[in-house]
Amino acid sequence: MKRTLRQVFHSPKFVVGFSIIMFVVLTVLIYPLFVRAAPLEIIARGTFFEPGIYINVFDSMGSPKYILNLDDAAAKRIASKLSDQERLDMKDWLVADGILEEDIDITDTKNLLDQWVKNYDPKKEIPGMTNARRNYFTRLNESLKGILSTEGAIIAAKNAQTGALEQTGTVAQTDYVNVSQVANKRLLLLGTDNFGRDVLTELVSATGVSLMIGIVAGLIATTIGLVLGLMAGYMGGWVDDVVMFFTNIFTVIPTFVLLILISFSIGQDKRGAVTIAVVIGFTSWVWTARAVRAQVVSLRNRDHVNLSRLSGHPTARIIFTDILPYIASYVIMALILQISSAILAEAALSVLGLGPRTTETPTLGLMMNWAMIYQAQILGKWWAYFPVLLVIALVSFSLNLMNTGLDQVYNPALRE
Repeated sequence: MKRTLRQVFHSPKFVVGFSIIMFVVLTVLIYPLFVRAAPLEIIARGTFFEPGIYINVFDSMGSPKYILNLDDAAAKRIASKLSDQERLDMKDWLVADGILEEDIDITDTKNLLDQWVKNYDPKKEIPGMTNARRNYFTRLNESLKGILSTEGAIIAAKNAQTGALEQTGTVAQTDYVNVSQVANKRLLLLGTDNFGRDVLTELVSATGVSLMIGIVAGLIATTIGLVLGLMAGYMGGWVDDVVMFFTNIFTVIPTFVLLILISFSIGQDKRGAVTIAVVIGFTSWVWTARAVRAQVVSLRNRDHVNLSRLSGHPTARIIFTDILPYIASYVIMALILQISSAILAEAALSVLGLGPRTTETPTLGLMMNWAMIYQAQILGKWWAYFPVLLVIALVSFSLNLMNTGLDQVYNPALRE
């Protein structure tokens, strides 16, 4: 046993994959200890705040919001609020509304915004404009509100004794801000999503939930496949026929199509993370059962198995003491692959809008779904979707790397 473990931990692929997984798990466990914010807490007001340092301020109406560190003069501040694509989009709407193209200068930020404020009407029907495009202009208009305001922002802090907010200073629109003097600042390494939520905090929490879904689904699928495979392979006869009959039925039906149908029938309100994990587990056992059965069929007529049978040992003891230890390494590798497949299956379901409900905890698939719904990939807001893709690829790659390393250890034909 010690020799086998030594071989496993001397496999470079297994060590690399295991190290990546442990890094992800430790991040999921340790990061919440330093960041108290809930993963779905709205900490910013706006659409896809870029990564950077934000300071907690209150406007003249006392509404809390996070604003970007104002390190630029007023002109640059206003100009930086609009991307080149947003300027072109605003011009397209104004031209469609009847304004002459030569009267629109997209380089003049103030004039462009004045024209937009005077002419934009979300209720106005523009011929040929799709509903998705209309919704985009509505969100763009919301993000432009107050952009020309010259009124200063009030910096506030909580009173240590009463807990009430008290004004500690004012930041004019033309002022520079020394963030070292601001008490309630926050570094958003990955910015915010369209709801104003910290993407990094959300990503760490979502990774933990997706790993949990993968582990639960993997354990369920591997257990079902192992039990059915052992029974069919060792007992044979009508037991084998019945198990293989249902296995063949599930093999013919595409697993992902079955997942879609079951998830849709459950309903959005009842689809929690555990529910999705159970559904994935109960639809992913087929290939494990077939593979285990094939292994058991090759073992059931070995000499030590026949000796146990002649000694009068019960069937359960023969299966769990004389057959299972010989396929334990294969079962572990099957479990690793099931976990990886379950994480990818949840992500695919959530992208289609059939994953866990969105009102409790985020998952990696739900973050991708939110990014797609609000067109992050079209708007160039890379921080809303690229880190999610990177984590999914990293976790799946590391799990498959662990599986390959174990395969090289336990399969003599693959050893160099």
